[in-house]
Amino acid sequence: MDNDKKSLPVGVFDSGLGGISVLRRLVKVLPDEDFIFYGDSANAPYGSRTADDILQLTENAADRLLSYGVKAIVIACNTASSAAGRQLREKYKNMPIICIEPALKPAVQEGHGGAVAVLATEATLRLSKFAHLMDLYGKKIDIIKLPLPGLPEFVERGELDSDKLRDFLTEKFAVLKGRNVESAVLGCTHYPFVRPMIQSILGQDVKLYDGADGTARQTRRCLESYGLLNGNGNAHVEWHNSAGNQDEFIKRSKMLFKMKI
Repeated sequence: MDNDKKSLPVGVFDSGLGGISVLRRLVKVLPDEDFIFYGDSANAPYGSRTADDILQLTENAADRLLSYGVKAIVIACNTASSAAGRQLREKYKNMPIICIEPALKPAVQEGHGGAVAVLATEATLRLSKFAHLMDLYGKKIDIIKLPLPGLPEFVERGELDSDKLRDFLTEKFAVLKGRNVESAVLGCTHYPFVRPMIQSILGQDVKLYDGADGTARQTRRCLESYGLLNGNGNAHVEWHNSAGNQDEFIKRSKMLFKMKI
């Protein structure tokens, strides 16, 4: 493989800023790679959009990343992965396209019979990709689908620890009372940024899972299989955002990238 191609950055895309939770893990797992992060905050959130809209927006984002000269694309958005991952892989057959999915498998496999709450967007929970996961694991255990429309907007605003956020989550989680919830899957990449708040409301005995680590490890495997692993990068991140006030969103992106969760 041409060393010039190995040195190209990995593109990471999200419908907004949530995918930075995946980018953080990618940088840990692939410290010799460089990255370009593109957040489509102008069109966020994707979770309440139609599948056709999500597909079109995701294709637009992929084209934007390709114009920057990336060697692989990580769709760090559960909704976009569900609605557009297969189509992008068919469209770009010679490029690694890595998709995230809700971490339901480890939550079920590591559980002890209690219920698993899947916290995700409306679109992620209604599309066929999650239906397949339900077919695989839903017969074995009580899986509770809990859409949280409005939560990504808190993260987009940088509102991660407010009384308003606590009230919002407390109201949403009321439906879990009496359901013997053993674990919760953070099925949207925005949600890990409010992980401490989610944990405090659900309780310390509820184990939380997200798909960032699995996605990062899968990205490494894909780059290796394509002969694209770089040994000379330094995990430099270049930031782009579709929002009209791009500078403000990039400033917020860097804050999320560096924050301790």
